[in-house]
Amino acid sequence: MAGKKQFDMDTALDAAMVQFWRAGYADTSVDDLSRATGLNRSSIYSSLGDKDTLFLRCLDRYTARYGDKYDSALSCAASQPVAAVRAFFDVTLERIADPELPDGCLIAQSAMAIPVLSPAVAAHAKEALGFQRSRLRAALRAGRLTEQDADAFAEHVAAVNQSLAVMSRAGASPAQLLAVVGVTVDALSQALRANRRV
Repeated sequence: MAGKKQFDMDTALDAAMVQFWRAGYADTSVDDLSRATGLNRSSIYSSLGDKDTLFLRCLDRYTARYGDKYDSALSCAASQPVAAVRAFFDVTLERIADPELPDGCLIAQSAMAIPVLSPAVAAHAKEALGFQRSRLRAALRAGRLTEQDADAFAEHVAAVNQSLAVMSRAGASPAQLLAVVGVTVDALSQALRANRRV
């Protein structure tokens, strides 16, 4: 229609996602989202939803985008579990190193903000964290870890992965982040060797 402003939904959602990622949910206002997307407040509400709805859409977008990358990294877990976990961490380290993206992790930030989120948004953030543990657990079970060890390492690897995002925001160097990853990968390698001896 003539006179109606057109915009690209994907571009607007990406801009909103980066705004939430950079500043966090609590410190992002609708005015911030308006500046980030180039849309006025009424267009945001009519096209993208209220702040909670838009945040949920951005969280889903982030989870899908990086979830696919994590799934691809873990796809070789049945034959090469250590390489798969290293590749899993590489997805995070590459994202952290990308100068075009904010530091940290939208899911980790969301988890830390749970006390100030609405119940629906908090539940969604917890669910996003759960997806990561589930994909790791399935990959580690395929990699011949016992169910108990797979559960323990899934929790550990997910926790380390989130801590990398927090550490990067606090100014940790790439070498420091690699050292943290190295300890976890070595521990997994030792656990797998121990399982083969049993």
